[in-house]
Amino acid sequence: MNKNTLSFRGSDHPWKVLIIGAGIGGLSAGIALRKKGYDVEIIEKDPEWTVYGVGIIQQNNVIRAMYELGVIDDYIDAGYGFDHVKIFAPNGMEVAKIPLPPLVEGYPANVGIARPALQRVLAESTKKSGADIRLGLTAETINDSVDFVEVTFSDGSQGKYDLVIGADGIYSQTRQAIFPEAPGPEFTGQSVWRYNFDRPKDMEGLHVYNGRVGVGLVPMSQEQIYMYVTTPEPENPHFEKSTLVDEMKARLNMACPTLHHFADEITDNQGVVYRPLEWLMLEGDWHSGRIGLLGDAVHSTTPHLGQGAGLAIEDALVLADELTKASSPEEAFKNYRDRRFERCDYIVKSSLGICLGQLGKGPLIDNSQATADSIAVVAKPI
Repeated sequence: MNKNTLSFRGSDHPWKVLIIGAGIGGLSAGIALRKKGYDVEIIEKDPEWTVYGVGIIQQNNVIRAMYELGVIDDYIDAGYGFDHVKIFAPNGMEVAKIPLPPLVEGYPANVGIARPALQRVLAESTKKSGADIRLGLTAETINDSVDFVEVTFSDGSQGKYDLVIGADGIYSQTRQAIFPEAPGPEFTGQSVWRYNFDRPKDMEGLHVYNGRVGVGLVPMSQEQIYMYVTTPEPENPHFEKSTLVDEMKARLNMACPTLHHFADEITDNQGVVYRPLEWLMLEGDWHSGRIGLLGDAVHSTTPHLGQGAGLAIEDALVLADELTKASSPEEAFKNYRDRRFERCDYIVKSSLGICLGQLGKGPLIDNSQATADSIAVVAKPI
């Protein structure tokens, strides 16, 4: 290990890094930094560390990133690999089948995986790496000095760190602390409904149904798929948990008629996951001094191109790489942002364009072409 790559201050000790947020981005950063030899501590505000129990699409760039993180085999075992996307018109007619070339030899091009399964794979790898994970804890104050960052936690304890990484999501308190004037997330006027179903035996890839009410079917194991349904919700309504089954059924019945039979299988209010779709793209710096941001804290995308989690995982790898090459935290954070901005901005804006087109707020985007274009972009090296 080259210790000159591990200490900004010229001493022999590894840099001490605090990561705020133990979601997909924070855990990926923890794994990537431990592989480089850093001393990593991760805090998570949720004492139960809960993850909502539907699935997630992970494209070929994510399989490559998981390979680089060293978790690929556990990850593949926990999900379902596939190699194509089928696009359907609102009447149910198949209009395109897009092949998805793999980027890692011997592994699938895409993976559908349950979010709890993905969290489990990343959490177990993070723990094995030696990172310290503390639950039920927040950073109450973050003070950046010339030589270190001093953090006071919600339990009254304190710590000093060489750098702090905010991976605390779209409502990032870290972002708010270092950039209080930065714009926050913006509601699109569209929301998404998700639910798990038994997997039809003939469904071996992602199925995307276009329309004002859009639907996707994603295989995530031999036994299960999950469905997402995107709907116009211009007033950003709040729904009581006890009403979610009826509300999702009503919206699914406005989608492609060939999908209506799934409505009979939506029976559990607790199993319906409803989320308003918001977006965020931080145009300026992604850091202030020794404090930086990654994932949804700087670039939160709508799900139309299936890249939100993938971008966060890539962020983690790039930041870890830049930290090993930099002479200061500021240099590392700047170079990381320079490498990531164009790619993340493209995905956020392209996905938003699909969303706004579906709502009639912008030109209607050809979903199959946009998907193919985005696959080509994210296949490029990070």
